[in-house]
Amino acid sequence: MWNHQNLSRIDFRTIPILLGLMFMSLLVISATTAESADLIEESFFTPYVVSQIKWFGIGIGVYLFFAGFDYQKLRKWSWGLYLIMIILLVGLFFTAPIQNVQRWYRLPLLGLAFQPSEYAKLIVVIMLSWFLEGKSHEIRRNSITWKAMAIVLVPFFLILKQPDLGTALVLYPIALVMFYFGGIKKRVVAIMSVMAIAALIFVSLLFLGVLSHEGMRPVVTQFIKDYQFERLNPNTYHQTASQTAIALGSVTGSGWRQSEFTGRQWLPAAHTDSVFAAYGEEFGLVGIFLMLLFFFGLIYFSFQVTAVAKDRFGRLLSAGITVYLAMHMIVNMGMMCGFLPITGVPLVLITYGGSSILSTMTALGILQSIYSRRFMF
Repeated sequence: MWNHQNLSRIDFRTIPILLGLMFMSLLVISATTAESADLIEESFFTPYVVSQIKWFGIGIGVYLFFAGFDYQKLRKWSWGLYLIMIILLVGLFFTAPIQNVQRWYRLPLLGLAFQPSEYAKLIVVIMLSWFLEGKSHEIRRNSITWKAMAIVLVPFFLILKQPDLGTALVLYPIALVMFYFGGIKKRVVAIMSVMAIAALIFVSLLFLGVLSHEGMRPVVTQFIKDYQFERLNPNTYHQTASQTAIALGSVTGSGWRQSEFTGRQWLPAAHTDSVFAAYGEEFGLVGIFLMLLFFFGLIYFSFQVTAVAKDRFGRLLSAGITVYLAMHMIVNMGMMCGFLPITGVPLVLITYGGSSILSTMTALGILQSIYSRRFMF
């Protein structure tokens, strides 16, 4: 089941990328959680940095475990993991809200909060991979399409109800890509693609100011509730603040712990949802380009795993995980740049938080498990 020898066959090109992203995370978290923006001498190791280092350490252990773990065993665990996920998502509605939403379980003995939806995305990928592989001989049947959709829609609506629109919407492109690789009817994939493109164009036109938010309200609220449409408001303070922070960074940035806007705590959630905007102000376009280069490398090497996977299950699993990682990057940066509504999707390995780190490192470890076994038969 677990073999340390497989660790010698992982893709070592990804290691510098992971360490680089972790270092960027610590830099921006240290800057945004310093007690005083005027004291450059303040210790690098703020309480949030210490906590993030702890989660990175645990995450590296999780990464190594899953890299040495035989990903084939996930087939047997698919249904069990999926049912546990559904139970945990349903159970949230019987817990006390945290920050007015029901997304986390409090773990008082450990002093932590656990967010099931972060792991739900990965479990949906595992479940879909198992299902689509097992039904490959009858994949064109309508019943198979509906069952595959049900696997995604059940957690989608449970997460949407929390409410957590961003996390729920990440499941859509994951399902779309996995349906394509899995061989689901081309017509279904085409319809899903058109719907996704149409929705993306509509939202982008709203946030770019081409379409008036208030002008579209009477039309759109015939299909969705008013408070839901309000989430598509491009003129909120958070939207404006994030774009302002990035603009102030200019080409070279203000410098580490030298930011005026973020440093004075005018940028909401600077070490969580808005970490990309905070990073942009401090390190500018040059720093953003470097981060994008690291992200591109991570996604490129992840897609290479899909190309070399030895079996259908591995190909589906790696494709789903790669899209899962890519969508977090695209959505978070799109939110901060004013192209998409701010929905709380974390920036992988940069945003502060244990649930996001552990789910990401688990996903990356599974990718390496697939890669290290590419020549084993």
